[in-house]
Amino acid sequence: MSIGTTAPRKYASIVKNETLEDYSLRYAPQSFRKWGSYTVATTALGGIAYMADFSIGGSIAISHGFTNAIIAILVSAVVIFATGVPISYYSARYGIDMDLLTRGAGFGYLGSTLTSVIYASFCFIFFALEGSIMAQAFNVGLGIPLSVGYLLAALVILPLVIFGMSLLSKLQVWTQPIWLLMMVLPFVAIAARHPGAFSKFVHFVGTGTSSHFTAIGFGLGAGVALSLIAQIGEQVDYLRFMPEKTEANSVRWWAAVLCAGPGWVVLGALKQIGGAFLAAYIAERVGMVKADEPIQMFLSGYNAFIPAAALTLAVIYVILSQVKINVTNAYSGSLSWSNFFSRLLHRHPGRVVWIFFSVGISLTLMEVGVFSFLNSVLGFYSNVAIAWIGAVVADLVVNKPLGLSPPYIEFKRAHLYNFNPVGFGSMLIASIVSILAYFSAFGETGKAFSTFIAIGLAFMLSPVIAIATKGKYYIARADTMPDPMVVDGQMSSATHECLVCATSYERPDVVMCPHHGGTVCSLCCSIERSCHDSCKNGNVTLTDKRSGTYEAPIDVTDARPGTSPVPAAASTAN
Repeated sequence: MSIGTTAPRKYASIVKNETLEDYSLRYAPQSFRKWGSYTVATTALGGIAYMADFSIGGSIAISHGFTNAIIAILVSAVVIFATGVPISYYSARYGIDMDLLTRGAGFGYLGSTLTSVIYASFCFIFFALEGSIMAQAFNVGLGIPLSVGYLLAALVILPLVIFGMSLLSKLQVWTQPIWLLMMVLPFVAIAARHPGAFSKFVHFVGTGTSSHFTAIGFGLGAGVALSLIAQIGEQVDYLRFMPEKTEANSVRWWAAVLCAGPGWVVLGALKQIGGAFLAAYIAERVGMVKADEPIQMFLSGYNAFIPAAALTLAVIYVILSQVKINVTNAYSGSLSWSNFFSRLLHRHPGRVVWIFFSVGISLTLMEVGVFSFLNSVLGFYSNVAIAWIGAVVADLVVNKPLGLSPPYIEFKRAHLYNFNPVGFGSMLIASIVSILAYFSAFGETGKAFSTFIAIGLAFMLSPVIAIATKGKYYIARADTMPDPMVVDGQMSSATHECLVCATSYERPDVVMCPHHGGTVCSLCCSIERSCHDSCKNGNVTLTDKRSGTYEAPIDVTDARPGTSPVPAAASTAN
């Protein structure tokens, strides 16, 4: 059954260069995590500079009035924060991105390809929205036609995002203070020059007839705000580079994870409320149609501060904000597409290739005018995104503590079933039901609360399906590496050379492969076409061809959560 390889597999130079590749399909090894907690957290938080928050808050306020907008934004923020805590912890603890986390959190190796598309969709939808906002700034400030502005907004991002975390960490750290100052200035100026604008905001009705609370208005507003729940994926794309948690850095580590993980939504909610206020502030002057455009918001805000430089400041601020967020959208999109296509096509041309693919889709959306139907796009998308996040969180906070799923995150193809009905099934069912609700199958109330149906149903179904299947679809076969994955509570940094590509990788990123007769890295395992998952099809015996010293059975019949499918030390990873 074992066959040897005659020559090392050769990857393209952009794949072998981890400064460009950024471990897009792999565990982030300790040797690459060279940044401190502050730098990682600041880089992750740099991604929340997006202006869509202002647009979303303004749009909700215009459509549903002050009271519904504020309650919808705050409730959504609580939900997003609560779901972000476990996801951030597991990602930072295990050094894996959202795609790899989803694989092991109840979706299976191929089941998570669907969530890769959902996540990639989040990235290119928001890249398009943010790029549209940048193009509006080009148009207002420089007179550049929108169609040309869309192209410029896409092209300016490409050279920045190619170099991954190495460049993005510097960009976000150095621009963050300037961005924060420029964001606050308009609100301070309005408070000083036009204090009555805040009391007037409380009575803002938008296009409706009343500023009072209505269940329908709240539900529809929350549906739009909850579309941002997938933002946690972009946060953990950076948090996977957190240093190992130790007793010495425990406080700093937790502070960084909480602030840069779920903590993004605190500032995000404030920005949405700020957007709602600015939309109300400028509505009479520019009209309801343009009141949710950030360039118009900040142009008016800076006009209350320095009228002579208002246009220049507004354009600079919007462009700076859009660069900070769209490098993150393009970066995370490239990771997600890499994961998706490597599993389906068994090929990996490199993360950089998928940057161009993701940005190309975003540019197309911009050119067709995605910004003009913002609420509809985000309202529909949030039903699927929140079902996905709900299923993942249920596995992390319910299934694992109850022993219904393994206590660690397994992401490698060799150890996973292709589909796990626990996460994949619960997300699929919840998405279908919530989308039906969104299209009024259960009346107007059902449509308004479709996102809450999605997360509630996904969260409840996950443990139910785990109990029904007895957790048997989490682990396809045992980890038979001779050394433990966890040593003294830390992920092992011991290295093993991949028999296929002749490159060394840390212990969590390798598997024993009967097809090749030795240790293989997770990427070579992922793109192998000829093995046909033979290691998971029955009991086989594995001998390491290089040393001839290790021989162990791989028992695929005894790999359920309660049967120690990995070396015992791995159970201490939490």
